[in-house]
Amino acid sequence: LLPDGVFCLDRVGAVVYANPHAARLLRRPRTELLGRTLWEGVPWLNQPAVEDHLRGALLSPDPVHFHVRRPSAHGRESAAPSIEGDLLAMSVYPGRDLLTCTLRPGHRMAAGPAGLPDAPGSPETAGAPSLSPLYRPIVLAIALTEAVTARQVSAVVMRELLPAFGGRRLAIYLLQERHLYLAWETGFPKGFLAPFEGVGLDARLPGVETLTSGRPLFFDSMQQLADAYPGIPLDATEGARAFLPLIASGRAVGSCILGFDRPRSFSTEERTVLTAMAGLIAHAMEKAQRYENEAALARGLQQALLPRRLSQHPLVETAGRYLPGTQGMEVGGDWYDVVAAGDGLALVIGDVQGHGVQAAATMGQLRSAVRAFALGDRPPDEVMSGTNRLLIDLDAGLFASCCYIRLDPATGVAQAAVAGHLPPLLRRPDGRTHVVDLPGGVVLGVDPQAQYPVAELLMEPGAVLA
Repeated sequence: LLPDGVFCLDRVGAVVYANPHAARLLRRPRTELLGRTLWEGVPWLNQPAVEDHLRGALLSPDPVHFHVRRPSAHGRESAAPSIEGDLLAMSVYPGRDLLTCTLRPGHRMAAGPAGLPDAPGSPETAGAPSLSPLYRPIVLAIALTEAVTARQVSAVVMRELLPAFGGRRLAIYLLQERHLYLAWETGFPKGFLAPFEGVGLDARLPGVETLTSGRPLFFDSMQQLADAYPGIPLDATEGARAFLPLIASGRAVGSCILGFDRPRSFSTEERTVLTAMAGLIAHAMEKAQRYENEAALARGLQQALLPRRLSQHPLVETAGRYLPGTQGMEVGGDWYDVVAAGDGLALVIGDVQGHGVQAAATMGQLRSAVRAFALGDRPPDEVMSGTNRLLIDLDAGLFASCCYIRLDPATGVAQAAVAGHLPPLLRRPDGRTHVVDLPGGVVLGVDPQAQYPVAELLMEPGAVLA
């Protein structure tokens, strides 16, 4: 019922929503719009000025307003619309995941803002080449925001960069201690790149010199490459190569090699775009390396805080294993422990809110506190209450869940207290398994007066508690 046409584009330019009025103004059935890119669904919008405005909306938090010229109803709707078409006023509103576009019949303003590009199809832009290759850096930048490891960055580059320029080969080298090491390759003959592994920055190779000079190198043919670097091993007799420096904020990160199966020239626009994309890749790789270093630190810290061995009892078999369920820095405050408590054992599992070094450090403090209470053979409710007050006093700004079970192996009686944690599972000797329904209190670190009721359960010989 809206008077304006409204349609939405996702991050790769596909139309994910269009109201009926938008379909009428674009003169396209909604079935031909939904699921297609805007350029496929509405060919006459494949114009440089429209692409410029959409890129502007992707890069700016503010709406973008402009006019587009729609072909006349009897004209041929193509990428080169008739100049005689009428005008549509178009607005693009950026969002976190979508661009929302509105359309309405409009007329060119007599005095528009300075620098406003002419509408597509006007004499100034009619027949101009499409700037769709220049759109690729924006698509690549968006895709790289979700890549956190070097392999993920490389996979995004392969997916976004090679198809955009018709490439068939890709190699990404990263700099470590003044030597280049292969991080990713695709399309090259097996083993071809092995001799280049670990080359120093003094080697006369295009992949090295593009990094040391900071200038991209383009070779229209393999013969041109061989002439520039006599004796260099070649992986093919025909094709073209582009060597791009990966430099982020003035710091050398590595180099990127693009291979093409056929000879080709690189236009000024393509060289500019490839150089810009190399900068994006370099920043993403730098971020990935920093992320992986921090992840290694967090994993090392967490592994150091987890128990190397579990307390033993002649009547109980214990086993523990830690396997991260997430990637990168997504390690955090999960912990488990088995502690000697009087004549029995204390079984502990917990999880500190969040991920990363702070969560792992807080986990270490809580594990030490619970272990100290358990060694004193305090009742489960006192263990939970004492740990809760400690976490509040630490003022870490985090909360934690925990399940604490004090088991007497001689009788099989277990006393349990739960602070917002998942309940344990009990498998009886006959194979029946069920969730143990335990009353519990709130998570640790929230309410200093929280109470943690204690429940009892019986474990028969041969039972398994998880």
